[in-house]
Amino acid sequence: MVQGLKSLERKLTRTIPHRVRQATRDAMEKGAGEIVAMARSLVPVLKEPDRRRVAGALRDSIGWTWGDAPKGSITIASSRPIGNGERITIFAGTRDKSLGVADAFYARWVEFGTQDMAAHPFFFPSYRFLKRRVKGRITRAIKKAIREGAK
Repeated sequence: MVQGLKSLERKLTRTIPHRVRQATRDAMEKGAGEIVAMARSLVPVLKEPDRRRVAGALRDSIGWTWGDAPKGSITIASSRPIGNGERITIFAGTRDKSLGVADAFYARWVEFGTQDMAAHPFFFPSYRFLKRRVKGRITRAIKKAIREGAK
């Protein structure tokens, strides 16, 4: 009879998958945080607030969440579901009437421009700039979790 078969089976079915899911989740959260921070630093902010908009409302509306983005926001990236169907979504702008003038529904107009206003991209440049780094971090985290789980 082979010794350690139960231990090997437990590692392959429970320990390693759990560690991989947790490492992937942590790496995705860190990457999403970096992309959000860069997008917030690139977004134009109103110099003087007016009665229709609040200075910094668009900047403050940029964020990430597990699952779907808030209603009315534009989505920069949404990962494929991991493990039990969780996915991370990075978004900007909201369509929340409860915010009043802090409602940043105009995110797509700032990002892509209109016929009367030039585009001020902040969202997709940050995503394109950091995408490779984030993917690499996730891959390294998965490999490390597999190595540690196999010990």
